[in-house]
Amino acid sequence: MAKRKRLTPANPDYLAAPAPETKSMFTAPSNAPIADVARDASASAALDELTETMARARDEGRMVVALPLGRIVLDHLVRDRVVVEEDAMQTLVASLRNRGQQTPIEVMQLGEGRYGLISGWRRCKALSILAEERGEDTPTVLALLRRPEEASQAYLAMVEENEIRVDLSYFERARIVAKAVDEGVFATERSALQELFRAASRAKRSKIGSFLPLVRALDGHLRFPHALSERLGLALAQALTEDPGFAETLQEKLAAADAQDAEAETALLTRAVSQRNQSLKGASETESKTSGPAFRDETIGAFTLRRHRDGTLSILGAAWPSRCEPDLKMLLKAASDRVEK
Repeated sequence: MAKRKRLTPANPDYLAAPAPETKSMFTAPSNAPIADVARDASASAALDELTETMARARDEGRMVVALPLGRIVLDHLVRDRVVVEEDAMQTLVASLRNRGQQTPIEVMQLGEGRYGLISGWRRCKALSILAEERGEDTPTVLALLRRPEEASQAYLAMVEENEIRVDLSYFERARIVAKAVDEGVFATERSALQELFRAASRAKRSKIGSFLPLVRALDGHLRFPHALSERLGLALAQALTEDPGFAETLQEKLAAADAQDAEAETALLTRAVSQRNQSLKGASETESKTSGPAFRDETIGAFTLRRHRDGTLSILGAAWPSRCEPDLKMLLKAASDRVEK
């Protein structure tokens, strides 16, 4: 039998050495430059898109932004709210103090970091009061940036916002119509009424229009115009329309009285209208008693003979038949001949 050759034991150092590196076609490289570039490009594009979307939303008024309250020009538009009740303002201040500003105001950019107020005048006033109370030097207000294509849209936004949130008087509604026309925003009072109060009923627009003579005559002379009732306002407007000189009378009475509250001013205006109406009624009755009626009518068939105070006679009728003209001419000629004789 052949002897087996004994092998030498394994070299422990060799066994402890790390296995030789083998390369495989399936092993991915540690860095992938193309993927990194693609990932970075995608992230950059997404950021650019987000930035552009936010800027567009901000410019289009779809994103609420915080603006310095001191940069808001409150009288950019002629306000339709003439007077704000103290109790209502304190209620709004308390709400802002407890819950913060829940509804943003609306503004438009004027340039140089300034913004013209469209709606939210009361909120800005309340925030100013609250900032003074807290000792804040640079208060902010939440706002939506609007871009009205025309000034009429800005006025419309203000009117619609206040129609929903504030109980405006008819005098205040008519005043904003008059001011919008005076500012050249609308060409006529009729077009201003139609556009600014297009959501209102025709009857409501008619009442607002009826207050325009009152606004034209007494704006700036009334201290409490918001307290005018609809009935008294319409009576005043009718009197001013019928008698333009009545405006000067009212202005003098208001200046002399210097009413300290709405009740006193309302009482003064009510007396003035009543005195005017009584004066007109008395004059009419006196004229009637002294001179009698201006004419007397006598109906004959389809015609009316009207005998006037000066002795003239009128024949009234819906139509005069042509066949009767010869007889009428003969009658007139006979009467003329009798007068001449």
